[in-house]
Amino acid sequence: MSARVVVCSGCCCGRVDKGHSEVPVDYLKKSWEENNLGSRVELMISGCLGPCKMHNVSVLVTESDMFWLGDLGEQKHYESLVEWGKEAARYDQSEDLPEILANKRFEPMNVKDDIINSITINRKVKND
Repeated sequence: MSARVVVCSGCCCGRVDKGHSEVPVDYLKKSWEENNLGSRVELMISGCLGPCKMHNVSVLVTESDMFWLGDLGEQKHYESLVEWGKEAARYDQSEDLPEILANKRFEPMNVKDDIINSITINRKVKND
């Protein structure tokens, strides 16, 4: 597995009843299947990732980096996740974020080590 897309669908993310935009889990799963991405880029629908005030958080994980994205509230954000996944599958990695996602990047604070370790690829990370 060369990359992973982790999409939060936990306590806040995707909770329309809490005033947040829906996380289109079915769309993402269907897109992964239609584009045959699962063998190269894992789609992980997760529970809470921690930075809840960012709403609708996703993390793009490569063997060398993690890109935390927050406030993904529009369909085009999730379409861009699929496009990033296709690029990562095609080139075995992708360090380039589409502009629409680059604008949503943030550095998480106080994320628990067990969450970080559960989403990384082939390595343990110590979160200081």
